[in-house]
Formats: sequence, structure tokens, C-alpha cells
Amino acid sequence: MARRPRPPEPFDTELAHLPPELRWREWMGRVEAVIFAAPAPVTREVLARVVGRDCSIDLLIDDIRAELRGRPYELVAVAGGWQHRTKKGFAEAIQVATGLGTNDPKPLSKSEQLVLLAIAYFQPITRGELGQFFGKEISRDTIGHLRGLDFIAAGPRSPVPGAPYTYVTTKGFLSFFGFDTLRDLPDMEALEDAGLLSKERLLAGDFPALGGDGIGDEGEPLDPEEVFGE
Repeated sequence: MARRPRPPEPFDTELAHLPPELRWREWMGRVEAVIFAAPAPVTREVLARVVGRDCSIDLLIDDIRAELRGRPYELVAVAGGWQHRTKKGFAEAIQVATGLGTNDPKPLSKSEQLVLLAIAYFQPITRGELGQFFGKEISRDTIGHLRGLDFIAAGPRSPVPGAPYTYVTTKGFLSFFGFDTLRDLPDMEALEDAGLLSKERLLAGDFPALGGDGIGDEGEPLDPEEVFGE
């Protein structure tokens, strides 16, 4: 009679047989390995599957970050999780060596940046409301481009006649701009002081023209970080 295969041993998260220091080092290794292998930011809930019930993930992350100081990559909090990212100072070296980044989408134009900025701060918002802000209709092409980049998505329908869809930012937006949550967006007052955004003027439909079309010059693309900052 054939012997039945043994069931796999349950994954040991507690590591009670190890002394505290070795247990902590093993948890650190597990957490860093999971984050390193994942193609997207890893949430706290996922990391909790590989460590003990009483383990502080925040303290583990702090210790991993401390060990990475001086390395060309770092562990960042982004889009509700953590991700390994190379430091910006090494971007050119990576591009020269591997070609990575040479085919990245071109930077957003001024008008696209401003539309994205308005959606980020005033979401959920309809295309009609965006048009009121900027004094002209926002093209479906602009909305489609931002959706294609996974910066925005359809939100709940607006409670106005016709129930148009609203637009909201996505996790892809948070990840691209390096935000953990929307609470990390630059302070509205700081943007006003920099002359980049005025909530009162936007809501009044009085937005300063930045180009020939009233909402930006399509011929002069900008790096999105010039609007959202680092």
C-alpha cells in the first residue's frame, strides 16, 4: 500500500525556539525578502503573514532602513505599503547601463498636470466641474491620457442631473509620485504661497492663464514633480 505524503509543516511565524535577537533578524530578513520580490508596494497585512503576532512591523522597517543607509536603494512607504526603490541620484547610471527609463512616457504637459492637481485635491470631481475650474472644457483625451497612465480612475457618480461619473486618483498615482496616502500631498497653503494653486480662485472659476489656451502650454511639458514636489 502506497504511503500517503506527509502534509507540509505549518509555516512558523512565531520562531519561539530562537533567542530574541536571532528571531528579530529572521523577521527582518523575511520582511525585506517579501518586499524585494514583490512587483508592487507590499501592505502591512501581507507582511504580517510572515512574522510573529507581537512583532512590530514599523520597528522592523526602521531597522531595515537603518541597514540600507549609504546603499544606492532604499525602502520607501508608498501607496499604502512599502517598496524597494533605487535612489534618484543613480537614475542616470541605471539608464546608461541598462537603458531603463529611456522609453518612459513623456512628462505631463502643464495642462495635464493642472488637471491632475485639481483631481488630487478636490476628488471626487466630474469633468464638468473641472471645466468650470479652468474656464473651458477639459478634453476627453486629457482624461483618457491620465487614465491610461493609471493616475486617475472613475469614482462614484455625482448626485447631479445626469449622474456623471466623478474622477479620483489611484494607487498608481500615489506610487508614481512617491506618496503613501493622499494625506502626504503638499499642503494647500504651501502651493498657494508658491503661486501654483489657489483653492478660492479655482472654486470661483478664476484660474490664472499659464499659456495660450488658458490652462497651460501644450508645447512645454514639465516634470510632474515641479507641481507636486518630492
